Amino acid sequence: MTEATRDDPTKTPEIDWRMSASLENVPRGEEELAEVTSLERAVRAWRALDDPHRDVARLTLERPVQLDGALADQFIGAAIAQLVERLPAASQR
Repeated sequence: MTEATRDDPTKTPEIDWRMSASLENVPRGEEELAEVTSLERAVRAWRALDDPHRDVARLTLERPVQLDGALADQFIGAAIAQLVERLPAASQR
């Protein structure tokens, strides 16, 4: 019998980092506006935020991704860190 690991492709298939995603509740100049961009850019932008803005940020994906066997199309606050851990290396962009 084999155990599932975090890298088990049946639990977490490859993520399409080019899909559209909206990063909301983060400052854009003097306003807090949603930005629609690629999932990869949105996650990298979240990573660059200060902690208070990270905590309230909302990331909405074009379609669900499967992480550790669960489907999700929206991540709020610290939950976005699950995607940061899976970001492709900069050279793979």
